Amino acid sequence: MEFDYTTTTTKTFDAAAQGVQDEIIKAGMRVLYIHDVQKTLAEKGFEREPFKIIEFCNAKFANEFLNKDIKIGLCLPCKVNVYVKDGQTFISGMRPIILPQFFPQADLGERPKEIDQIIQNIINNAK
Repeated sequence: MEFDYTTTTTKTFDAAAQGVQDEIIKAGMRVLYIHDVQKTLAEKGFEREPFKIIEFCNAKFANEFLNKDIKIGLCLPCKVNVYVKDGQTFISGMRPIILPQFFPQADLGERPKEIDQIIQNIINNAK
């Protein structure tokens, strides 16, 4: 089982990042914060190609997971990375289907699979 779902896009970096944000909203979730990693590292003297971490959440899903095991908060909120590597733009997200491996005592049911599909749809529709 893959930890991540990653794909390339022919969109520009900015268009891909905006596309992810738009698709998150369409999926009924909320964008919480956008980390501009390239900018943050540049402030410390490090060069990096464009890289943004887009954090988002659905309160209902988050609450369900936290009620199962408070330590799942370590994996929240969901994140999608948009970055450029060797001139190619990538969109990548962690797959929630791995959560039962980290929290085997929490009965998460089918929810990780459901959210995994939502994240894959966000990424596929944004590319």
